[in-house]
Amino acid sequence: MGVLTISDVRKHYGGQDVLKGVSIDITDGEFLVLVGPSGCGKSTLLRMIAGLEEINGGTISIEGEIINELAPKDRDIAMVFQSYALYPHMTVAQNMDYALRLKKIPRKDRDDRIARVAEILGLTPYLDRMPKQLSGGQRQRVAMGRAIVRDPAVYLFDEPLSNLDAKLRVQMRFEVKQNHARLKTTTVYVTHDQVEAMTMADRIVVMNDGRIEQIGTPLELYDHPANLFVAGFIGSPAMNMIEGTVADGLFTAADGTTIKLGDLRNQVSGDIVLGLRPEHFVLDPAGIEVDVLAVEPTGAETQVMIRLAGQPVILTLRERRSFIPGETITVRPDPSMCHLFDAATGANIRPDQSVT
Repeated sequence: MGVLTISDVRKHYGGQDVLKGVSIDITDGEFLVLVGPSGCGKSTLLRMIAGLEEINGGTISIEGEIINELAPKDRDIAMVFQSYALYPHMTVAQNMDYALRLKKIPRKDRDDRIARVAEILGLTPYLDRMPKQLSGGQRQRVAMGRAIVRDPAVYLFDEPLSNLDAKLRVQMRFEVKQNHARLKTTTVYVTHDQVEAMTMADRIVVMNDGRIEQIGTPLELYDHPANLFVAGFIGSPAMNMIEGTVADGLFTAADGTTIKLGDLRNQVSGDIVLGLRPEHFVLDPAGIEVDVLAVEPTGAETQVMIRLAGQPVILTLRERRSFIPGETITVRPDPSMCHLFDAATGANIRPDQSVT
């Protein structure tokens, strides 16, 4: 069992607050991803769970037992680091065996565990090799295997894929999730890559400046961001943001461009920021005339940068047609998919709310 509870956890270095009262309830077997920009406190929180950083306030508990004062080795937690942290003088098998020997597990049980995990991770042919004889992806599998053989209550991953090339990152994302589905062990995974977060998480915790901005499933955060920060951070390409005012269901940008909003927005009025996902535009002869600034074909989709309301805006289109920088096209935002954010607070505005 691995129910992990983080209650009002705080951390400071000197006079600087790094974590400002973080609370998360993580269920047994959940794959939770902490995501946010560099310096937001996500890796610090992970290291506090592992016992590698002192907790200045609040509590962390596993299955109801507070572990604040427990040594790292007594927390029933295994951690996979960004740098792999393998012992260079030990073979793959010896790296995986090291923690088991410290726990004085009988040799046969250790060998059985290593053989089982090596089979799962495709490491059986490499058990007698040294880390320097392995590729980056194989080293990362060894680091994962060393954690898995311990059979802990909780796994911690600290940006484990950031040193891999793009193709290998995609492959390893799949393998990490596949192993989680097989093992069903509670996992906390830190990344600054929101694509990793979206593709891997059961739930995502979006952090910023030592605080939690929003917790939810990937699609909850994508479809219903709580505020401008989450809306801009979750999604690739990012959500387009246009400042203006809204009244009677009509958005007006600073340059006079108007966009008709859905009927549910008729009660919203005041200064707002309009949020539009790149895929929520269609080509429409009766739409808004815009100039094409740049074109990025990706195969299945085409990213088109246009100038809308006096600023660059990204469109994601599936139409197989050519666009030329400098040409004029007509587009229409989907009014039912518009997000409105309070210009003063950044909060997402519900259809029954008004702003001043």
